[in-house]
Amino acid sequence: MKIDATIRSSLTDVAADVRACEETGLDGAWNTEGGSDCFVSLALACEHSIRIELGPAVAIAFARTPMTIAYAAWDLQRYSGGRFVLGLGSQVRGHVTRRFSMPWSHPAERMREFVVALRRIWTAWESGGPLEHRGRFYEHTLMTPAFSPPPNPYDPPPVFLAAVGPRMVRVAAEVADGLFVHPFCTERYLREVVLPGVAAARPADAPPLQIALSPFVASTEAEVEAVRRKIAFYGSTPAYRGVLELHGRGELQGLLAALAKDGRWDEMARHVDDETVRDMCALGTPTEIAATLRARFGDVASRIRLHRPEEANRPEDLAELVAALREHGAAPVGGRS
Repeated sequence: MKIDATIRSSLTDVAADVRACEETGLDGAWNTEGGSDCFVSLALACEHSIRIELGPAVAIAFARTPMTIAYAAWDLQRYSGGRFVLGLGSQVRGHVTRRFSMPWSHPAERMREFVVALRRIWTAWESGGPLEHRGRFYEHTLMTPAFSPPPNPYDPPPVFLAAVGPRMVRVAAEVADGLFVHPFCTERYLREVVLPGVAAARPADAPPLQIALSPFVASTEAEVEAVRRKIAFYGSTPAYRGVLELHGRGELQGLLAALAKDGRWDEMARHVDDETVRDMCALGTPTEIAATLRARFGDVASRIRLHRPEEANRPEDLAELVAALREHGAAPVGGRS
């Protein structure tokens, strides 16, 4: 099981963060796409690292086209020496249409075609052959030598998709190399919904889908309360209702959504009870957290991104927890490394 961390996307912070990841002994470093472009800071991360894998978790696919993503990923894979992993997510309708002014429809089907088109572009660049993709949502049929990137000595980067609901999980199983499981998840939802969906949809001739988890972890009461606020924020989104419904808490999503709509953000966390926090968060000392994560996910996780509250999420602050996880079982699990 590989152990990862989140790095800041700020251009003034990324170099220090990625160096700290390597010094801490982490296997991967991921940034998020919030108030900046994820690919710009990842170029700096490539420059200031040697061995760890790097990627966005996630780049907003529908804010771009397969071609724009293909160029960025190709460049970063070559520049990193083959250490790049492309993480893609759909975002939600409001952000895609109102923030990015891009089309939105049938997100699962669109994401499936997005990945298929992306791979066809890379194949055309590798082979020098014609580019031919005519789909329902995207059409890429023009590629001349002047616009083909330089040869890449490495394979195209792996593609990971973020998914919560069953339809997007199915898409990830069908066309991706890995699946980012959202922090708003429980062991039960992973085992009863996500993994059966993967097993049903994964092609028989495909390698196992890599399962990348990012569970909440908290060591102090302040961190627990920060996690509670995060759970409340995510829980207000209808797309995550299924996780709560599985645990008989579906009405909580409606309550949180109503509070968010009214702008009553400060009230939301008080409605997330301790049981919900425990279901989604590993609590305690680093040794206790490591034991919990191994017990819950050790047989299924290809990699874990330690998701502490933002104010305590620097890579160097994770050193003790990383050491505890290594001590609790550094060998690969589930047949994956």
